[in-house]
Amino acid sequence: MHVEINLNAEGPFILPKSHNHILQGFIYSLLEPTLRKHLHQNGYVYGKRKFKLFTFSRLLGKVRNTKDGFEFYPPLRLVISSAKDEILQSLTEGLLKKENLFLYKAKIYLESINILPKPLFSKSILIKMLSPVTTYSTLRKLDGKKKVYYYSPFESEFNELIKENLRKKYELVFGKKLTTEFDFKISPKKVKPSDQKIIIYKGTVIKAWMGIYKLEGTPEVIGLSYDTGLGAKNSQGFGCWEKLS
Repeated sequence: MHVEINLNAEGPFILPKSHNHILQGFIYSLLEPTLRKHLHQNGYVYGKRKFKLFTFSRLLGKVRNTKDGFEFYPPLRLVISSAKDEILQSLTEGLLKKENLFLYKAKIYLESINILPKPLFSKSILIKMLSPVTTYSTLRKLDGKKKVYYYSPFESEFNELIKENLRKKYELVFGKKLTTEFDFKISPKKVKPSDQKIIIYKGTVIKAWMGIYKLEGTPEVIGLSYDTGLGAKNSQGFGCWEKLS
C-alpha cells in the first residue's frame, strides 16, 4: 500500500545533496517507539538477512540543484509504501499527533494524507521509479579484500538479484514459499545514462537507477514489489515505484 503525504512550508528550503538518511529519519520519528525500535534494530528476519519491508520515494515537487544542496519549493509530496499495515498505521497516527514537523533545519506542515488505491496488476506493466532502484553483489578481490559491485539495468544479474530478493520478501510477508521458478522479470524501457544516481548514505556510496521499466510476471509478486519496493536498501529510500500502464 502507498501512502502519500503532502507537505508545505513557509518558503523554499535546502537539503544536502545526499539526504536519504534525513527522509528516513523523518519517517522513523513518526513511528510508535516500540515499532521504531523493532524496525531499527531487528526488522523482519529471513535467515541472516533483515528486511524492514517499507520503502519511500524521493521528495517530489519543484526542486533546484544548488552548490549547497537541493533547494525544494513547497508544496511537496512524499510517498511511503509497506506490506505491513502496522507500519503505515503507526506512521499516519504519528503524523496526526506531532505538533511540529522538521526536515533537517526546515519546519514543515502537514497538508494532507492520502491512502492511494492499489492498482490492478496484470502480467505485464510499465512502471516509473519514484526513488532509484539498486542491486549489488559483494565480491572478493585477488588481494582478499571485499568489493561491492552495483549492477546496471542492462546486466542480467540486475534482474536475477531483484527476483531473488522478491522471493525472500514473499516468504516473509505471506509465510509460504514460492515455486522454484516463479515468473518475474524487470526490463529497462526508458533508462538513460543520466538516470544513474550516485547517493551517499551515511558515508556509503550507492549506485542506483531511476527510469521507466517493464515488469512481467505473477501479479501477486508484482504487487508485493509495489508494497515493499524493488531491489535492495528499500528502507534507505530505494526501489519505490508507481504504475504507468
